[in-house]
Amino acid sequence: IEEGDILLTMAGAIGRVAQVPQAILPANTNQAVSIIRINSENVDRRYVRYFLESPNAKRQFLGGITQSAQPNLSLGNISRIKVPLPDLGSQKKIADILGTIDEKIVLNRKMNETLEQMGQALFRHYFITNPEAKKWPKVPISELCEKVASGGTPSTKNESYYGGSVQWYSTKELKDGFLFGSEKTITDDGLSNSAAKLFPKNTVMMAIYAAPTVGRLGILTSEASFNQATCGLVAKPEVGYEFIYLYLLLSRAELNNMANGAAQQNISVGKVRDFKVMQPCDKLLTSFRKQIKPIFSQIRNNSEEIQTLTTLRETLLPRLINGSIELN
Repeated sequence: IEEGDILLTMAGAIGRVAQVPQAILPANTNQAVSIIRINSENVDRRYVRYFLESPNAKRQFLGGITQSAQPNLSLGNISRIKVPLPDLGSQKKIADILGTIDEKIVLNRKMNETLEQMGQALFRHYFITNPEAKKWPKVPISELCEKVASGGTPSTKNESYYGGSVQWYSTKELKDGFLFGSEKTITDDGLSNSAAKLFPKNTVMMAIYAAPTVGRLGILTSEASFNQATCGLVAKPEVGYEFIYLYLLLSRAELNNMANGAAQQNISVGKVRDFKVMQPCDKLLTSFRKQIKPIFSQIRNNSEEIQTLTTLRETLLPRLINGSIELN
């Protein structure tokens, strides 16, 4: 593959698109990925890449999928995809607008990676490599929390339980970061007629079913509920959610080992409550909180901007491609 080539998946997750940067070369790809190489001076390669991510292109993909044991898209069908082609200047403007958004999203993600590394390094400095750590008692994590409990799922047979104003998360939405809005919502009736519970902002959520997803985390940015495959931990104010989050994050291997030893490869809420953690002195926790809070605050701000920019990109892309937005 060459710099600027557009890659399009033909099997499995059909229709995923990427453009080859110089930084990864030399590189190759397998037979499940097509290589689209633009050789016309009148076509902007970035524009074609963005078109292939549009609903217009997705509809054409779906029409060309061959149904078999594994659905796939043939090179012939790809070659027949019709691309709306405005003048080169308009193509470049569209690519520039979407490219600027993508660059900011990538920058924020890189900033967050650095901040997360800083947070973990700070945690290790305070609580793992600290010579005093061996003297600290180990206590159940529940002693550092105001609440440790699982969620619940309203009956899916009752449509009136869904589509309300109560945020309701599933474990697939836990991706080791802040959560700004759930894919599904439930009603007050759904909440009161199920095991679902409301948890406050800054609750640390952890997946407790099915290794290797066991241990995946999320942090609520507003009051919400979640399903029974998730455990919520509400940290005591003097401990802070940042300490609980980082402790669980750095204990993931241990948590997965606990799950792998179980018949269902799950961890019960009881085991989470009893999970032994060190209990540093209050003075050290206070010092740690002062240093970690600005880091987590910046991660949250960057994450929220990523979500806003992603939504903007998804809104603009099809409208720019179909010409419904006038370019000056």
